[in-house]
Amino acid sequence: MKQSTLKKNRRYRLAISWLCLLIITGFPGLCQDGNAGIEQANTQVRSYFASGTSLMYAVGAIVGLIGAVKVYNKWNSGDHDTGKVAAAWFGSCVFLVVVATVIKSFFGV
Repeated sequence: MKQSTLKKNRRYRLAISWLCLLIITGFPGLCQDGNAGIEQANTQVRSYFASGTSLMYAVGAIVGLIGAVKVYNKWNSGDHDTGKVAAAWFGSCVFLVVVATVIKSFFGV
């Protein structure tokens, strides 16, 4: 390599080294308190939980209505697997309600 290329590479490495040193030494002074961020996130998630539970109940109601219509149509058409379909739809609605209630009581929200 040429002498000028070696000097450029050496300057480049030196500049990168100084930049890294400045970043490392100056960065801790710019850091925020981690506990405050975690507490703020905790507060925000807990404030959204009541809305999320209501949304889960609404989704359960809609799934229940759709399931009731599908079971009614199967029953009227005389399908043999009506009981299985009714159990599946009813089970999904119960699952949504139970999950919302269990999560609410488990996390103490």
